[in-house]
Formats: sequence, C-alpha cells, structure tokens
Amino acid sequence: MVYPFRHRPPDNVNTDSSLSGKEHKILIANRGEIAVRIIRACRKLGLDFVCVYTAPDAESGHARAAAEAGPEKRLYRVSSYHDANELLAVADAAGATAVHPGYGFFAEDYRFARRVKQRGRSLDFIGPSWEVIRALGDKINTKRLARSLGVPTVPGSDKPIYDELEAEKFARTIYEFQLQQGIEHPVVLVKASAGGGGMGIEEVDDMDLFRSVFRRIRNYASRQFKDEGVLIEQRIRDFNHLEVQILAERGAAQIVHFGTRNCSIQSTGLQKRLEVAPGLDPSAVRYRFDAAKLLAEITEHSLAMAREVRYDNIGTWEWIVSRDGTPFLMEVNTRIQVENGVSAAVSSIRGKDGTDLIAEQIRTALGEPLGYAQDDIRMEGVGIEYRIIAEDPDRHFTPWVGRIERFCIPEHDRLSVHTHVPFDRPYDIPTEFDPNLALAIVRGRTLEEAAARGRAFLDALVLEGKGPSGDALVSNVAFLRRMTEHILMF
Repeated sequence: MVYPFRHRPPDNVNTDSSLSGKEHKILIANRGEIAVRIIRACRKLGLDFVCVYTAPDAESGHARAAAEAGPEKRLYRVSSYHDANELLAVADAAGATAVHPGYGFFAEDYRFARRVKQRGRSLDFIGPSWEVIRALGDKINTKRLARSLGVPTVPGSDKPIYDELEAEKFARTIYEFQLQQGIEHPVVLVKASAGGGGMGIEEVDDMDLFRSVFRRIRNYASRQFKDEGVLIEQRIRDFNHLEVQILAERGAAQIVHFGTRNCSIQSTGLQKRLEVAPGLDPSAVRYRFDAAKLLAEITEHSLAMAREVRYDNIGTWEWIVSRDGTPFLMEVNTRIQVENGVSAAVSSIRGKDGTDLIAEQIRTALGEPLGYAQDDIRMEGVGIEYRIIAEDPDRHFTPWVGRIERFCIPEHDRLSVHTHVPFDRPYDIPTEFDPNLALAIVRGRTLEEAAARGRAFLDALVLEGKGPSGDALVSNVAFLRRMTEHILMF
C-alpha cells in the first residue's frame, strides 16, 4: 500500500480564515517539501495561500498542490526564489497579507523581514521580528549575549575578524591552547559569522594553511551573506549536536519549548541527515554524565536567552555537548527548521496528539496568543526523522542527478512522510537545488521501538530511477539504515 500523490485538505480543517479579526492570505515564498507543509498548515488553519515556483519546479508537489487548490489563482511563476522584488510583486498581485519564507532563502534575512513589514503595503512576516533576527542571526552577537547571561559558548572570538593577520594570530592562540590541554591533534574552525546550518565552515589542522582557508571563507561570506566577518573557534571533538525547540507569541508574553533533538548524524559537510527527539535517552543509552540534568540545563539556558531578547516566534538553539557532558552554545536559528516535525511527533498540547509546529508558527506570527503554557505541553516517546536525499555517502555525499521513475512509501504505524516528489509520474530532480527528496518521521514508545520501525520503513521504501547515462539512482537510504544503529550515542 502506498500513499497516492494528491492534494487533499487535512483532517479537522478550520474553515474560518480570520485570525485576530483579520482576513489573511499567505505568500509561501519557498519550494519543495517545506512549501507543501506550509500549504497543509494554512489549510488546517483555514487560511488562504498563494505559491511561487520556478521553471525547474514546474512538476514539484508544492506547485501541483497550489494549482489544484482552485478556484482562485494560487500559483505564480517567478524567475528566482532569491528575487525579493519579484516575490513581493507576487504578494501584491495576489493580495497576500503575509509572507512565509520557510527555511533557507530569505528565512533569516533581517533586511527582507524588515522590508516586508515596513514597505508601503505592509505585510506580516511569518517568523521572528526583524529586530530579533538581526540580534541573533550573527554568531558573534549571539555569543556576546550568551556570555553576558552566563551561557557557555565555544572558546573563540567574540567579534567579527576581517583582517588576515589578526585572524591568524587569534587562531594560533587557540591552536596552542589546545596543545597545552593535551589535545594531540588540535583543530581550529573558521566560520562565516553570518552563516548558519553548517554553511561557510572549514577546519584547519595545519596552521600553515590557515591564511588560504581564511581567505576562502571570507570570500564565501561576502558572496553569500554580504558580510566578510569571520569567526575563529576551537574545534570540539567527540560531541553530540543537540537542539532546543522554542516557540513564543508576539510580544514574548509566553515563551515555551518543545523539548530537545539530537542531530549528530551528519554528512561530511556537516549537513544533518538523521534527527532524533529527545536529544538524549538515559533510559536506553548509558552516558558518562547526568543526561536528564544536561537536557534541563541547555533548555533553561535557551529560554533565558529567548526571554532576554523578547523572542517572538519559532526558533532553535543549537548546542554541542562533549563526551563528559559539557555543553557549548553554537548558534540560534531564527526560523522554522527542517527537523521541526520530529519534535512535533513526540509532543502533545493538552493531551491532543499531533502537534503542528508550522501551524503554531503561523498562528503566533499573525498575532494569536499561544493559548497554553509550558505545563500544557507533554513530550513522550521517541521520534526519528530521516532525510532521504539523492546523494552518494560513499563519495563524500556527492549529489546524484537524474530521473526518479518509481517512488513508493509503504504504510507503517506512526509514520509520516513529507515530500514534494510525485508518486504517480516520473520526476526529474532539478539540478539548481539540493537533491532532497523526502522527510520521513517514525515514532515509537521507546528508542528500540522507534529504531525498529525506522529500519522497517527504510527496508520497504521503493526508490528507483536512472541518470543521464543510464546509471541507477543513488541515494542515502542504506546510509540512514546503517546509522539507525548509532542514534543518541557518543
């Protein structure tokens, strides 16, 4: 049995399209899987929406869902998802009242968020206020704020470094500090201060190579983020990557969390591939430290920072935790994240299963109060999210290009799959974007049960296709199957 590809309203659709006494229409300024999920959230809330697509995305599920929603026009073609002028022109033509940026593209661009809000025809921005994005979007500003509140951060610079000689001097200091600590192979991280999501980061283990790496990251930062600022940090080895999911209403009167996630299984380029909620599970895995205390500590640190800046929408505090249980704050992502669904899968509000964090994000961004407190939120069970991607893990996760000819998702208990790939027709993977195909989320009462369901799903998944030269489709499914044996472990 497979899920047919068709657009349909979710269960319990709210037919009232007014929130806070105002009629709303959401411009979904993104593509693929996240756009599909935003469409579903809008329909659940009874909100109208409009989508954009580019020529390579003509067959994408989000475009098809918008085109079939009728009777009004809900789909507009644009030349680029990166063109703010074009996106806002669509918003005006369609009569949109708000913009949802999804993740990537303009999601953490405070200039775009400010423009959306302050233009002549003001729109609501579905995300934190531009002031909050600006305050936390820069790793260095975030580090300064964290240190002022006593929140532990990775040893390194707390201001943007632009000068090559200054950067090298600072890097050598960190390198020598590691040697003094008895670290046999010191490593320095060179990071774009305005970057995020693992982008714009390189490691240096030979200081003779530092200058060339610094120049490369500085140039990358200038191209991608219009800011040449570079951050120099110590490389923390042998760690787990944990996250805390925060949600707040406008005005920050209520700020709550939806637990923790573990995102330690990543590609060689530090891109997440498998996420688990909660972030640690002392009932199933033995740790060298008090895991429950550690999770409570990073959650409270995250909430303290959110309160300090009056955080006012959804966001994620990202942490690394060393083998001895020492936490270090890395950064704050001021947007919805790919892995929000795995936190939602193990959460309930006032006993109602099936939390939709994207719907909650939209509600609060449009001025609705949360309507519940932390005591009303319950987290139980274990969720696993798999990022299914056309890539070759054995060749440094090199993207695969070609046509998907067969994609079948088996039905399993406690399984949800989010994808923009159609099930009923061939699909050419656009070369303009990362070859992400689907997100699959499984849930179990225990880690063992969730992992067993995850393995069963991956074993039954059918994903077939051919490349331009007739080569068979390559994906990371076998990698995900193999790594399921190692989740939540150091």
